[in-house]
Amino acid sequence: MSGVAIAAAPAADGAVQPLQGKGNDTLLIYAPVPLYTRPDGALMLEEQACNGLRLWAENFERLIVLMPLEAGAAPPNWVSLSNVGPELDRIEVHALPSAYRPDRFFSSLPEGRRRIRELIDRADYLSFAIGGLFGDWGAVACREAYAMGRPYAVWTDRVESRVVRQTADSGPFRARMRARLIHRPMAMLEKYVIRRATLGLFHGRETYDAYAPYCSQPQIVHDIHIARADHIEPARLAQKIADVRSGKAIRICYVGRAEPMKGPLDWIDVLKGLAERSIDFTATWLGDGSQYDEMKDRVVRYGLGDRIRLPGHVADRETVLVALRDSHLFLFCHRTPESPRCLIEALTSGCPIIGYDGAFARDIASVHGGGRFAAIGETEALADIIAGLAGNRTELAELIPRAAEDGSPFDDVAVFRHRSMLIKEYL
Repeated sequence: MSGVAIAAAPAADGAVQPLQGKGNDTLLIYAPVPLYTRPDGALMLEEQACNGLRLWAENFERLIVLMPLEAGAAPPNWVSLSNVGPELDRIEVHALPSAYRPDRFFSSLPEGRRRIRELIDRADYLSFAIGGLFGDWGAVACREAYAMGRPYAVWTDRVESRVVRQTADSGPFRARMRARLIHRPMAMLEKYVIRRATLGLFHGRETYDAYAPYCSQPQIVHDIHIARADHIEPARLAQKIADVRSGKAIRICYVGRAEPMKGPLDWIDVLKGLAERSIDFTATWLGDGSQYDEMKDRVVRYGLGDRIRLPGHVADRETVLVALRDSHLFLFCHRTPESPRCLIEALTSGCPIIGYDGAFARDIASVHGGGRFAAIGETEALADIIAGLAGNRTELAELIPRAAEDGSPFDDVAVFRHRSMLIKEYL
């Protein structure tokens, strides 16, 4: 499928028509979140991405969106595009082929470039997410904009080439070989489009530090979907502090995919270290992935089935937020350079972040000190940190409100307004 254009909302007869013309406040973005089509033809999009479209539309008169279109059934947390709400009347969605194989990408490239150039002509502001090599329509859009003499912003939330490079030594043979072949061309493409960008929107300190040297106007931004109303309430925060002071078992959680880059096996090993130190705790990992079964096996092998819960993927957003608000610590073992949103979500829930050191984690917890960190791979050091907090309940009780204060500036309306202001100022 070469691509479809979907109007913001259907007309009375069920037909859809793209928004007409170019206004004086139209933003064109590329977002790599895949679209899916239901059997009745309705488009499905990830729930948080729907919220993102709504927030972009609140800051621009019109929004034109490019996204890849995937075949097959949508994942569980994909919803109808109509969930965007009334702002959908000012949004135009265009689907490009999902073309991550070289043959598919190159066969789709001529038509994809033509359509991208047409949309660039209709927009006042351009902002493209990048990340990848084949099938990276964001990088294609950057190159087209540059060739057309149009200023553009580039956005990314992790150092994709480094993530791929770090997977070159683990996993299936074909995946390792592919990673070894493509991580250098990926890095070259990243630098190429960032050097030519007018504005760099880099999510978190980790990506900023990696890419700022190649960008004429780099900016640290955030991309989160926590509403102000989702921040922990004062009464609940006070109850959490009281629970800690009373000596109850330490409640630990993590929310994310059970993939090697997230360090799920390290996470289990840290908890094993706590058990060996006779620390009273319970722990929950919300999420599944390629190492989920191995996590379960390790929990059984370590005899920690009564302390560690692995419920798998949880689609309900409120269930995730409740878990964060109820937990005393957020333990993470991320092994790659990225800016994971879950750390911000933990802070807004009054949940101190304890994990592997990195520029992003240190930055978001730097003002009030709502986190503690150890070097990557140092599971024993992480166990020592948590054991120390468990043995000093006064210190832990003071750390919880500090985490909430570090999380206080972050909410979805504020961060999308910030990015929109930067785009309007520099483009």
